[in-house]
Amino acid sequence: MALYSEKVMDHFRNPRNVGVIEDADGVGEVGNAKCGDIMKIYLKIGNGIIEDVKFETFGCGSAIASSSMATELIKGKPVEDALALTNKAVTEALDGLPAHKLHCSVLAEEAIKAAFKDYYDKNGISYDPAMFAEPEEEE
Repeated sequence: MALYSEKVMDHFRNPRNVGVIEDADGVGEVGNAKCGDIMKIYLKIGNGIIEDVKFETFGCGSAIASSSMATELIKGKPVEDALALTNKAVTEALDGLPAHKLHCSVLAEEAIKAAFKDYYDKNGISYDPAMFAEPEEEE
């Protein structure tokens, strides 16, 4: 069996939504000191919908694939649905990640939540801090 699924390889070789949104409504940047991966997510939100989302990722193939898939999963969705995205959903959408690469999907979830927190803070929108708690790495 291959170490990576065809979907992981596709999103690594042909990542979707790469880039910067200059006038982003929310920006989230997270990193993992253990592996050196850094993800930055940019959100454009209109009428409670994710109108556009872009990412910049410095890291391994799994990190790039996780960023790409995560942006695909939230683009065009209501904010509430996008905020509910879990690392498990990212991993499942990629048809799995090796156990030692699950932290990449966790980073994707954390980056999206950080971008939403930035959006809420910039716009004075109150929120429950528990919404932005560190996600659990699921196997």
